[in-house]
Amino acid sequence: MSQNTMTTIYVGLDIAKLNLQLHLAGRVHDLPNIAAGQRRLLKLLASQPGVHVVCEATGGYERDVVAALHEAHVPVSVLNPARVRHFARATGQRAKTDHIDAAVLSAYGQALQPKPTAPRTQQEQQLAELVRRRVQVLEVLVAQRQQAERLTVPALRRQAQSLVRRLERDQAQIEEQLQALRTQAPTLDERVQKLEAITGVGTITALGVLAELPELGTLNRRQAAALAGLAPHPRESGQWHGRRSIGGGRAPVRRALYMAALVAARSNRQLKEFYQRLRAAGKPAKVALTAVMRKLIVLMNHTLKHPNFVPQN
Repeated sequence: MSQNTMTTIYVGLDIAKLNLQLHLAGRVHDLPNIAAGQRRLLKLLASQPGVHVVCEATGGYERDVVAALHEAHVPVSVLNPARVRHFARATGQRAKTDHIDAAVLSAYGQALQPKPTAPRTQQEQQLAELVRRRVQVLEVLVAQRQQAERLTVPALRRQAQSLVRRLERDQAQIEEQLQALRTQAPTLDERVQKLEAITGVGTITALGVLAELPELGTLNRRQAAALAGLAPHPRESGQWHGRRSIGGGRAPVRRALYMAALVAARSNRQLKEFYQRLRAAGKPAKVALTAVMRKLIVLMNHTLKHPNFVPQN
């Protein structure tokens, strides 16, 4: 049977820190999440032609497994856990165990046939890890600064201030590593420079968006807005028309765009005019700023997609 006519068999893989639960041909296999378990996983998958693995993003536990599947040329889709949970509830499955989750992932694949997740290069993985760690450090740093201001016991205040200084050093080191990675990767540096040419987009914003949306520059405008979770969803029923809202997509991209949109709404001539036009039409500031974010991600995608395009600021 040729590859084109082979029936795809979707198999669920529930990934935890220590274990892998593989739902294959109606059976669940319990494997350790180590190199030996991954080799056993590949052997089991090789016994069934036309398999497509479906798993969830787990905050990093899936990284080695997904890399092994890509290396073995096994199609794999890494899904947003919220989507899988909504699917489970829609099918009436409210119980949650590792075995059940693996079976739900198989059913999700069979019903919705998700596209394979493209493998990330080592450079892309490093960029994503550095950007995400910077966000984590920054969140703790902001919290510690606020707490330090409210402490009245001198010893505790000194302790908090010491932690703040340590976090500030960590943030600076991560930003140095990001700059070094950019310097060592000409393609990444070129993409960042193109995005920096857009008024409002700084280095950190450009790196953050590229880390979480590596497809940028290969999409159409609707895809770019949808993947960023900035496409407005209609809420209509009969004669009733509710307020449109955004959601889904990749929240880290929206967080990376927020400050850039604030700057662009004040300093980028075209986006400033667009923002002011929406406000004059009665749109709330938050709605108008979200629209600027949507315009911005579409502009960033267009800038990378067309090498000769020069953004008008």
